[in-house]
Amino acid sequence: MKGKLIGDILVVKKVPEDIDEIVKLPYINRIIKIGHIHGQKREPEIEMIYGEGTRTIHKENYCKYAIDVAKVMWSKGNTGERLRMSKLPEDNETIIDMFAGIGYFTIPMALHSNPKKIYAVEINPNSYNLLCENIKLNKIEDIVEPILGDCNNQEFDHVADRIMMGYIGTTHHYLDSAITYLKNGGIIHYHESTPEPILFKRPVERVKLAAKKQGRDIEVLNKRSIKKYSPGVHHTVVDIRVL
Repeated sequence: MKGKLIGDILVVKKVPEDIDEIVKLPYINRIIKIGHIHGQKREPEIEMIYGEGTRTIHKENYCKYAIDVAKVMWSKGNTGERLRMSKLPEDNETIIDMFAGIGYFTIPMALHSNPKKIYAVEINPNSYNLLCENIKLNKIEDIVEPILGDCNNQEFDHVADRIMMGYIGTTHHYLDSAITYLKNGGIIHYHESTPEPILFKRPVERVKLAAKKQGRDIEVLNKRSIKKYSPGVHHTVVDIRVL
């Protein structure tokens, strides 16, 4: 069975040849074909193949995510990174999730570590509404403050112990703001889609340059490829302490 299961919805790129058998499975109630993804807000084109409705509750790592697959994306390939991030924050940290989406990283960090506060910033109103719903669904209202807006234009000044930059595309355009938001000694988790020949060199250099512009230095803590993004291009993440 090709495709990814999100809650009780099977998301596919083309109509399965064995669709008659798939729809008999008790855990699949709907099948949706997904097409192009558009714009900064990452909004997908979809076609309903079987069943009705595009909202579901997806469960992962003891977290619950209300999601509308017609409006927002869900990447199964990022499961390991969401699990990793759920364990990294230290007690009483202040965290800024700059591209929070529906709470992909915010929710596991809030549930499985012990942060003081997470500011979850999201520009897409559809994703923001689901983020607010997921904060309530996971009962983390006392930890997470959702913010609807551009994460490049927030009034944070050296307040964060840790910053998530879990979006890939134009993420480097937000590094200047991230450095401003981060305390001395704080950590940035910077995601990027990077060609193999410069797999870790470019993301590290981009963070270093942004830090240097503000008279700060960096210490590289970790570098990893999350998954193949396209032929010859990786979804990478670097964990960097900014001094």
